[in-house]
Amino acid sequence: MKDTLKHSGMRNKLANVLIDKGIVDNKVLDAVRAIPRHLFMDSGFEGHAYQDKAFPIGADQTISQPYTVAFQTQLLELKPNYKILEIGTGSGYQTAVLLHLKARVYTIERQLQLFKKTSIFFKKMSYRPKKVIFGDGYKGLPEEAPFDGIVVTAGSPEVPKALMSQLKVGGRLVIPVGVNEQVMALYTRKTATEFEKKEYGSFRFVPLLANKN
Repeated sequence: MKDTLKHSGMRNKLANVLIDKGIVDNKVLDAVRAIPRHLFMDSGFEGHAYQDKAFPIGADQTISQPYTVAFQTQLLELKPNYKILEIGTGSGYQTAVLLHLKARVYTIERQLQLFKKTSIFFKKMSYRPKKVIFGDGYKGLPEEAPFDGIVVTAGSPEVPKALMSQLKVGGRLVIPVGVNEQVMALYTRKTATEFEKKEYGSFRFVPLLANKN
């Protein structure tokens, strides 16, 4: 597949949809306008790539709804060179949005099929995360901590303590919490022991799973 002027026009329309839904961060909207989402999906879904919907990407996973990607990214309040941990690489679309905003991205994927596929795709597209890791997102990445922000792209029944501990003071954890339906939660680390919590309504995600070993 190629990226054409037609695709660019579809991205502009998608950005307008996200504005109507309340996305106000212009840098996030610019990322949506710039990144060819259709290339992150199976060619059979190309015609649906710029609808505000989630779609299957294999291994019982989905590429998140564009609004969800934009909303989570907006909550991170990114600045250039921020060190960000992404839990759930998936198709790599959220990763690409973070990279477009000049974040230093460390991303973890537990599905081997997706890890291999997306790792190859990043190289083909010249996306350069700091690290793409096959591993357990529940554990985070303690050897690279602390992080300015952590974004979890799967629904977690609870907030993993490991992720909380890997935030810098002032850092933000964006995580959907719940089993069948999730509430988007934002945890901001105020001190070494204190966190501020805010909630932002209901979303639906595939479940965040821990590795059995």
